[in-house]
Amino acid sequence: MVNWIGLYTLTSREVGRFFSVYRQTVIPGLISSVLYILIFGFTLEQRISSIEGISYTIFIIPGLIMMNTLTNASSNPSSSLLQMKLTGQVPDLMQAPLSSLEISLAFIVGGVVRGVVNGILILLIGMWIGGMEVLYPIATIGFIFVVSVAFSSMGLLLGQLADTWDQLATMQNFFLTPLSFLGGIFYSVNMLPDWAQTISAFNPIYYMINGLRYTTLGFSDSDPQYSFVIALLMSIGLSFIAIFSMKSGKKMKQ
Repeated sequence: MVNWIGLYTLTSREVGRFFSVYRQTVIPGLISSVLYILIFGFTLEQRISSIEGISYTIFIIPGLIMMNTLTNASSNPSSSLLQMKLTGQVPDLMQAPLSSLEISLAFIVGGVVRGVVNGILILLIGMWIGGMEVLYPIATIGFIFVVSVAFSSMGLLLGQLADTWDQLATMQNFFLTPLSFLGGIFYSVNMLPDWAQTISAFNPIYYMINGLRYTTLGFSDSDPQYSFVIALLMSIGLSFIAIFSMKSGKKMKQ
């Protein structure tokens, strides 16, 4: 039987934690995205006028949305859980009348809310500053949600694996950041040589960026159906792995 009160309490804590420090969790992403649009977009557009008939500034906006979405979705549960480990709060959490599923869901929901909020805010900025028109609004929000579930689950898993802030930063910097920039945020993968395109096909974030680029602009380097299927499989698979890892408690009982 689900402990709805406990689940709601822990979920509210995670969501409230994100909103209470919005200067750290929202404002930096907004500022960096605006700078990317102004510097990379409007400046490079003088040299790269368009890609596949789409102005360069508008072309990079879906990539910026996705980069902020997955980064924020993964950061919320990973940093929250690691902080609890370092401050000795984990034993209290594990002894609470909550199952591993309920604990995992609370952390994942917190990350999803942060990812979706940041993604939609960057989307609105792109529409305002860049003049981007969204082709499929409902599909766009739905895709942002599914990707947020996937990377929030990944963040929960990273939070369980990491024992120090340095370890967590290493995991994020050597995985999320490089794969995001190599996923085609600032360029079309079709502009790359064949060998580089082949490597890009193994980058999951490449499909996330192109899935969102399709729902917003109607253009994608990859088959949109592949992007949607991969995002859905990642959200289901990573959720199960994170929940199973929480249930085993291997990295939690320290």
